[in-house]
Amino acid sequence: MPQQGAASHGLIGFLIPVMVIAIVFAIRFRRMGKTRPLRLERLWILPAIYGAFMATMLITMPPQGAGWLWIAMALAAGAVAGWLRGKTMHISVDPVTHALDHAQSPAALGLLLVLVVIRTGSKMYLESGGPMSHAATMLLTDVLIAFAMGMFTLQRIEMFMRARRLLAAARSGGAPRKTPAVTGGGS
Repeated sequence: MPQQGAASHGLIGFLIPVMVIAIVFAIRFRRMGKTRPLRLERLWILPAIYGAFMATMLITMPPQGAGWLWIAMALAAGAVAGWLRGKTMHISVDPVTHALDHAQSPAALGLLLVLVVIRTGSKMYLESGGPMSHAATMLLTDVLIAFAMGMFTLQRIEMFMRARRLLAAARSGGAPRKTPAVTGGGS
């Protein structure tokens, strides 16, 4: 009997996060084509908060030896993913008011889904009682935090730079007022 209770607890522990993730992605998918205001002056807030969180984690429990290298590689990989995700965002400028808007593209949502799958798979592996030590578990957490930091920061930097160019072009009366999201191999 105790085996059945443990098995059902494990199944519930698996299904609840899957359902929450499915609901979140369904909501994001519904909102995908809708534009939302883009406020350049607020793009720094999430990276700053996450940077403080990452700094606190690394100061209170610093990685040892090669752990710093893994964190640096994750930060770089996150930066690449963030730049790509930022390039997939549609950004437009209202020709009259010069208000900026942005909308998420299917490619951005797909990249986010891949990242969630990787993180969930890592978490499931750790919870399965695999042969990882506590130090390895902490390092994996630090690596995921560094990846997210790189992604959040470079996504917003790319969006800021592109939106600023579009806004300057709109104010000068020339150039396109909208940049389509990058969906394939070009640019």
